[in-house]
Amino acid sequence: MAGWERLRMATRARIGLGRAGDAPALRDVLAFQMAHAEARDAVHAPLDLDRLAADLAPLSFLALRSAAPDRATYLRRPDLGRRLAPGEAAKLQAGEHDIAFILADGLSATAVQHHAPALLRAALERLRPHRVAPLVVALQARVALGDEIGAALRARLCVVLIGERPGLSVADSLGVYMTFAPRPGRADSERNCISNIHGRGGLDHAAAADKLAWLAREALARGLSGVGLKEEMNPLLPG
Repeated sequence: MAGWERLRMATRARIGLGRAGDAPALRDVLAFQMAHAEARDAVHAPLDLDRLAADLAPLSFLALRSAAPDRATYLRRPDLGRRLAPGEAAKLQAGEHDIAFILADGLSATAVQHHAPALLRAALERLRPHRVAPLVVALQARVALGDEIGAALRARLCVVLIGERPGLSVADSLGVYMTFAPRPGRADSERNCISNIHGRGGLDHAAAADKLAWLAREALARGLSGVGLKEEMNPLLPG
């Protein structure tokens, strides 16, 4: 097997591409254009709430919107995606919750559509008997929106499942951000992140749920998250 072919089996990156004269091969140009189109579609596609409700059933959710009124504003004004629209916080009911899960469209609603229901179910199985707040779906949302939602629910730990910025190798990658004692103003250094959840060279749902559950239990037990909480679970890969 040629050297470049062996390397391409180990990565989704575009390496060792051929050429036809001075130009890239047509198949590589078309593949690049397709990947670019899929990434653009993922950024702009809206979250299908009806389909999400069917995929999550019998779980139900409360849908909330950020202060960004539409997708164009959301992309131009990240700050608006970090706080709830006026009146939305009043829809949340505070309780004695250990964990609040928020499904956020982020920069790839496609990722949430494809992976969030399966990951959420797997995580809930692993987190029994912790008290879980009613599920929230956040639209036009950034990661920090979970801080306001988690604080309003009075949850000890906020877990945001969000669509990651699509690239030219994966357009539907899901990320998880976990914050202990959520409240507006939390820094990114106070969060734990699990990224690259998509199952095609990234984390599959079961492996991601294992990581999520371990970090959630440790965060609740130690009373912290972020740089002070290092993952120490057994390696997921053989050896």
